[in-house]
Formats: sequence, C-alpha cells, structure tokens
Amino acid sequence: MQNAVEMTVKILEKLVSFKSFSGQTNLDLISYVSDYLDGYGIQTDLSHDETGLRANLFATIGPKADGGVALSGHTDVVPVDGQNWTLPAFELTRKDDRLFGRGSVDMKGFLACALAMVPSFQRAPLQRPIHLALSFDEETGSIGAPILSRQIVDSGMKPAAVIVGEPTEMKVIAGHKGGYEMHTHFTGIAGHSSDPRRGVNAIHYAARFIVFLENLSAEFAQNPPADSAFDPPQSTLNIGTIRGGAGRSIIAEDCALDWELRITPPDDGKETMKRINSFLTDLLLSEMQKNFPTADIVTTTESEYPGLAFDPGSTALSVVQQISGENTFTTVPFGTDAGCFFRDGLPTVVFGPGSIEQAHKPDEYIELSQIKACLKFFQKLGDWQSI
Repeated sequence: MQNAVEMTVKILEKLVSFKSFSGQTNLDLISYVSDYLDGYGIQTDLSHDETGLRANLFATIGPKADGGVALSGHTDVVPVDGQNWTLPAFELTRKDDRLFGRGSVDMKGFLACALAMVPSFQRAPLQRPIHLALSFDEETGSIGAPILSRQIVDSGMKPAAVIVGEPTEMKVIAGHKGGYEMHTHFTGIAGHSSDPRRGVNAIHYAARFIVFLENLSAEFAQNPPADSAFDPPQSTLNIGTIRGGAGRSIIAEDCALDWELRITPPDDGKETMKRINSFLTDLLLSEMQKNFPTADIVTTTESEYPGLAFDPGSTALSVVQQISGENTFTTVPFGTDAGCFFRDGLPTVVFGPGSIEQAHKPDEYIELSQIKACLKFFQKLGDWQSI
C-alpha cells in the first residue's frame, strides 16, 4: 500500500501541474495519461469536442466484457484568478497530512489514485474489466461527459457500475440534482430618462423577470415533491450576475443576467423552462415590442446537465456498498457528470476521496488519509472483479 501511496502522490504532482482550465485545451494532460497507460500496454481511445482541443479518454483493463466498473473523473479545474493563494496553485505542496494544489481534491486526487492502481489491476486475474473514463469541461456544465457516455455505450461493454469520483469523503452519493445554466439578454431602446415613454428600459424588464423567478422559486418551496430524497427537496432558482445600463439619466438599452435552475429528479425541468420562456416571450417581449419592434429578449442555454435520479435498486449502488462496506448513502444538491451516464442507462453513483468543502477554494487540498482510503477501496475493487 505504501508504494501505491507514493505513486499516487507522484502522479498527482504531475496532474496538478497541468493548467487544465474548463474551456481550454486539456490535451497535454490527456497525452500524459495516454503515455502512462501505454507504458503498461493499455490502449486508450479518445473522443474530442468540435474544436479538437479538448478530449475525453476511455481505457479498459482486463477482459472486454460486460459487468465492468468504470472509474470516471473530470480533468478540468476552476480558475484561480482573484483567489488569495498562499501556496503555488499548480505545484503540489505537502504539509503534514495534506496535499495542496488546484484540482488536488476536485478531482485529480481520484484520478491519481486510479492511475496508481493500474499495475495492481493488471496483475489481478480480472474476470470483469475495470475501465478508466476521463472527461473534459465538467465544471462548466458537463460538456464532455455526454460524448464520453456515448463512447462507453458504443464500446459494447456495459458496466455494472460507473463510479464518478467527486469528493464525497468516501461516502456513497446515490442521487443529485440536474440543472440549466442560462443567460438572458434584454435589448431595450435608449433615450433621455426625462421621458420614459420614448424608450424601453431593459433593466426594468429584467427586474420583472427576476421577480418572476423569485416567485417561481417560492412556489417550488411551498410545494416540494412528496418523499423527495434531496435537501432542499424542491427545485431551486438563482440569479448569479446582472449587468446593464449606461447612466442614471439614460433609459437602459441593455441588461443581461446569468441565472440557473436546479431540478429535483425525476423532473427534467422541461415544463418549468416552458413556463419561464412563455413569461419572457408572451408577456415581457410582447410589451417591449408593442411600440418598439426592435426591442428583444434572447435567452441562451450555456449548459444543461441531467440529474442522477435516486434508485435504491441500482447495481452501481449495490456494487459500491458491497465493496466499501458503506451501508448508508445520501443525495446532494449539486450536479456532476453522473447524470449524463445515468441518462444513457449506465448505473452510476458518486463516490470519491476528499471533501467538497475544499473544492474551488484558495489553497485547495486533499488529505492523505483520504488518498489511502481510496486506494484501499480500489484494492478491494480489483479483488471483487477477480472473483
């Protein structure tokens, strides 16, 4: 086990050094992983985004058969700009039982553990495969995961479980919410504020939209789904940013806001989005264009990620519980790549080392004890797949 820990730290040091920000190329990281696996004679299959600058990676250890377990993690990290780091963000720093660096816990620590266990997996007499599935651009709304999920399905080797290794402190997450990341731009008509009738104030209409979203959110809170497995039990709405106007004496010509809708499974959010779009188009836009036809409202879906519906009969839940000995499970309100795999019929849970409380923060870290716990689980996984 000690050798595996040392190898994990060495691999994590390399992974952290890659500035694999969401929306930017991750090919240097993917090349490193591909070369590493090639050193053990393991073939890697890549799938790319439309630019070819970002890639998913899929690799199989053991027989090419159904019933495997896929270990999945995203390769991208969030930015460090504006954060008060006291340690180098892209150099792994060890202090006592903690390993510091951007992505150390979210979620390159899990990937490093999986890669460090490759020699052990190869030595095991696997009866069913262990897959490695690395995705791009999870942090911006699971952009790469749908492509990766289809890649797994098309491989003809359906896993009994996909384990998405987000930081859960090695606790089993059996469900999470889905979401829509949205941008709405109001285009009004500028003019002198002394006569509001001569223009269309984009900020005023954006404000009415915000009130509508607040009222919708309150409606959700007052009517939560019965027997919801989530906390909070209902779907939620949030306005994250708003920008608009040119001066207090000018009728605002532009106003834009970023907002999100988080959906409680099994609801897919489509009916809620219809209500929202109807309010924008049938009410607000018709008013804006009544005397000024060039006024407009444009809403763009920045990303859409499905929820992971809680399924107590999931084979993924059963497999992870039996291997880990962890009989309890819970749900979380945030999204992961797991929903994309679940949507394509792949049994999926979220289960990985480290705490989500450390993610996205300056001086992000993962505890060495969590690395050891993950490696111990992977050792049991290799034994389980060899029976």
